[in-house]
Amino acid sequence: MLTDLRVRDLGVIEDLTLTFGPGMTALTGETGAGKTLVVEALQLVLGGRANPGMVRAGAAEALVEARFVVARDAGADGADGADGPEREVILARSVPAEGRSKAWVDGRMAPVSALAETASDLVEVHGQHEHRALVTATAQRNVLDTFAGTDLRAVRALRDERHVLDDALAALGGDVQQRAREADVLRYQVGEIGAAHLEDPHEEAGLRLEEDGLADAAAYREAASGAAELLDPAGGEGGAIEPLGAAVSALSGREAFEEHRARLAGAAVELSDVARALRDQAEGWEDDPQRLAEVQERRRLLGELRRKYGEDLAAVMAYASEAATRLAVLEDAEGEAARLADRLSALGEELAEAETVVRTVRLEAAGDFGRRVEEHLGDLAMAGARLEVRLGADGAGEPVELLLGANVGEPVQPLARAASGGELARAMLAIRLVGLGGPQTMVFDEVDAGVGGAAALALGEALHEVAAQRQVLVVTHLAQVASRADAQISVVKHESGGRTVTVASTVAGEERVTELSRMLSGHPGSDAARAHARELLEVGGA
Repeated sequence: MLTDLRVRDLGVIEDLTLTFGPGMTALTGETGAGKTLVVEALQLVLGGRANPGMVRAGAAEALVEARFVVARDAGADGADGADGPEREVILARSVPAEGRSKAWVDGRMAPVSALAETASDLVEVHGQHEHRALVTATAQRNVLDTFAGTDLRAVRALRDERHVLDDALAALGGDVQQRAREADVLRYQVGEIGAAHLEDPHEEAGLRLEEDGLADAAAYREAASGAAELLDPAGGEGGAIEPLGAAVSALSGREAFEEHRARLAGAAVELSDVARALRDQAEGWEDDPQRLAEVQERRRLLGELRRKYGEDLAAVMAYASEAATRLAVLEDAEGEAARLADRLSALGEELAEAETVVRTVRLEAAGDFGRRVEEHLGDLAMAGARLEVRLGADGAGEPVELLLGANVGEPVQPLARAASGGELARAMLAIRLVGLGGPQTMVFDEVDAGVGGAAALALGEALHEVAAQRQVLVVTHLAQVASRADAQISVVKHESGGRTVTVASTVAGEERVTELSRMLSGHPGSDAARAHARELLEVGGA
C-alpha cells in the first residue's frame, strides 16, 4: 500500500508530505484547494504525462516521491536488505520548468516507462481524466477470471509447450529444401576441416619456426659453426673459453675469491656445453626441400582454414565442433520434424479441450457477473445502467470485453468510451466490488460527481466495503462518503508570504466534525450541520 507521498513545488503545493494507512482515506477540502492536485502528483510518480506548466512559479522543478510497502512475493531476492514478509518500493519523479522529466525507482535513475511498469502492480487510479485500470483486455479478462475462479493452469502449460515446440521447429531451419541445402554446406565444411586433422591450436607457431630454418639451412649451419668457433676453436687455442680458464687459475687458492672463481668455472663449463651443442646442430642441419615444401603447404592450408572459419586455429576447431553438432541435427531433422509435428497435432487437440473448459467457465460466470455489477450500479446513482460481458468466439473466449451502457436506452460501449468520468469511476468501483483482484491501492478522484442523497450513502458504503481488502484513497466533496473513511485528510489553501500555498493535515475528533459540517452546509459552526456530521460518523462507526 501507499504509505508516504511527498510533493514539492507542484502548482499551489509548495512542500507537502502526506502519510496514509490501510483502509479508506478521504481527501476533502474546498473546490480549488488542491485535492485533485494531490492525485495528479501521484499520477506523475506513476508514470503519467508531465507538463512544465505544473511547476510552481519561480521554482526550478517539481518533485514527487512515493513510498509503497508491498507483500514480498516468493521470488523476491531480498535485495533491499529487509527481512520478513514485506518490502519497500520507492518511486520518484522530477519535472523541470525547462527540459525533460526524470524518474527514479528505488533510488536508481530509470526511464519514465519503468515507473508505469512498476506502478501497474501497485496502484489503480480512477478519476475524471484518468482510467488506468480495467480498460485493457488483459485487465478485463483477469477481473472476470477472479470472479469465476477460472483455473488457467492447464491452458497456460499447454500454450507454453506449444511455444517451445514452435521454437524447436523454427530452430530446425526452414523447410525440407532449405535444411538439405544447409546440410550440404555443413557437410563440406566439416569434411574440409576434418581432413586437416587439427589437434594443436598453436601448431602454426611451430611450423613458422621450422620453415624459417629449412628455408635457409646453409646460413643456419654457418651461424652455428661460427658461434661455436668463437666460443671454443677446434684447434684448442683462443676463443672465449680459454681466457675464462686463465681467470679461474688466477683466482685459485685465494679463499677471498672462491665465490668468483666458482662462478667463472661454471661459466666455462656452460660455454663449453653450448659450443658442443652448436657444432652438433650445425653438423646435423641438412637441406630438406621436401620437408620445406610440406611445411609451406601445411601453413598455406591452415591459413586458408582460418580465412574461412575463424581468426585462429582455436576458432576453426570450435567452428568445426559447432558445425558437426548442427549437421547431426539437420541429418535427423526429418525425423525430429515429424516428431514435433505429431506432438503439435496432439497438443492442439488437448489445448482445444482445455480452452473449451475455460470458455465454459467464463460463459457461465459472465451473466452473473454483469447482473451483480448492475445491482451495485443501481445503488451508485446509475439506475438502469447495464454491464455486458462479451467473449471471443473461439478458443478460451478471448478477448474478454466489458461493455457499459451508462444510461437507459443507450447502447453498450467499451468501458473507456461509455460514460463520463464520474460515471466511469463508479462503474469501476462496482466492478471491483464484484471481482476484486487488481493492485492493493485504489484511488478514486471525483467519483461522487452527480451523486447525492441515498446514493451518496451507498457510494460511501461501497468504497468502505472495497477498503476492507484494499487501501482506498478517495477525493470527495460528499460528507456521506468522507464519513465512511477510516481516516480523513483536509486540504486547505491559504496565503503565505504573498503566495497561495496548499497544506493538508489529518483531521480527527472535533476537527473532523468541523470539516464534515463544512462539507454539509458550508458553515462549519452550524449546530445543525455539526449534529448531522456526528450522526454520519456514528452511523458509519467512525
